[in-house]
Amino acid sequence: MMKPSYVRVIIDRAIHRELDYLVPETLSERISVGSRVRVPFRHKSALATVVATLAQSEAEGIRPIEAVVGDTPVLSEELLELGNWMSTYYCCPIETVMRSLLPQVIRRAEIGWKKQLFVQPARKIDNEEIEQLRRRAPRQAELLEAISRLDAPISAAQLLRKMSLDNQTLRALVKRGFAELREQAVVRDPHGDEQFIATSNLELNEEQVLALKQITAALDSPGSARPILLHGVTGSGKTEIYLQAIPATLARGRSAIVLVPEISLTPQTVERFKGRFAEAQDAVAVLHSHLSEGERHDEWHKIHSGRARIVIGARSAVFAPLKNLGLIIVDEEHETTYKQEEAPRYHARDVAVVRAKIEKCVAVLGSATPSLESYYNATIGKYRLATLTQRVDDRQMPLMRIVDLRQERRKERAIAILSEKLRGAIADRLEKRE
Repeated sequence: MMKPSYVRVIIDRAIHRELDYLVPETLSERISVGSRVRVPFRHKSALATVVATLAQSEAEGIRPIEAVVGDTPVLSEELLELGNWMSTYYCCPIETVMRSLLPQVIRRAEIGWKKQLFVQPARKIDNEEIEQLRRRAPRQAELLEAISRLDAPISAAQLLRKMSLDNQTLRALVKRGFAELREQAVVRDPHGDEQFIATSNLELNEEQVLALKQITAALDSPGSARPILLHGVTGSGKTEIYLQAIPATLARGRSAIVLVPEISLTPQTVERFKGRFAEAQDAVAVLHSHLSEGERHDEWHKIHSGRARIVIGARSAVFAPLKNLGLIIVDEEHETTYKQEEAPRYHARDVAVVRAKIEKCVAVLGSATPSLESYYNATIGKYRLATLTQRVDDRQMPLMRIVDLRQERRKERAIAILSEKLRGAIADRLEKRE
């Protein structure tokens, strides 16, 4: 691969154009499309993203790049292509689109990894040494006994808190040469303290099997696959199809994104996905607006590094930097919360469909009440249609009655908010303690 002489960048400033910079010889090995760099801009330095490498540039007065930020590119060429499409389609400056492609915590590069002190024995400690210490400093001996039994380094703060001891006691052991402290990075996992019970696949009915077969067939020919609209009544088991389509994607060496409306991203939803993949919980990353900046930083890096191969999240998770993307699921695709209100005013469902086309992967749009545009696309053959008409476990569809409240008003000669039938049904349920 030829070393780039120049690069074209998008600066984190509202200038509405790309700029060319010279690549110093010392940085040429480290720079590529998607890299973050620091460049001179006017009389200051600015952060920017490399969008192209060039052998020549016709620009005048080109200045050299100051530094490369990070060891690896933060954006793939596919995500940059998606960003260019968004800029054109939504009539939005590319630097504004970049704010969606890259979370602020990654763009600013101000928040790093959280570090903690970990303690471990400095050498092998025998019982005689502990007993000798116990006569002079019983609290130190108690702590030393616990440290000597460690199989692996443990957080110093966690150990001291558990034993109700202070930092001075630990420092005394370090000074005596019994223990040693090392600083290590700690992952801020928003669900790290939770235990998820492993769950197994549920048995699918005939309609679910056919829908899953459509998805797996599309996974085997991703380049020519059309988006699939999964139109299933409420309670028809769409989520179970998602949960079985994801392992099929992973088995083909690819990764998956599951988009859900922000209001649906409840602890129960996260638990359902984490539980199904409990044997490799680290493989599931969660992205939503309630994460702290530190948690967002660590979850993003877990995805970017390839440790996470499944991402579940709200609207912005459509930009998750997964490698070898094979499946994008948009649950409740009709929801208006997939629309971004601030610039760039994108629709995550539509962006998901375009990203699937760029990355040659499969897009599945699920809904009990599909949006008009998605259903129309399915009827004209632009999308494939998979239909689920039955609820799982042979559960009956709820009985519906249409009540004319105008008749109720005439009966009661007053404004009727609840009909007589509805009041009676509510009273009946309450009487049965339901």
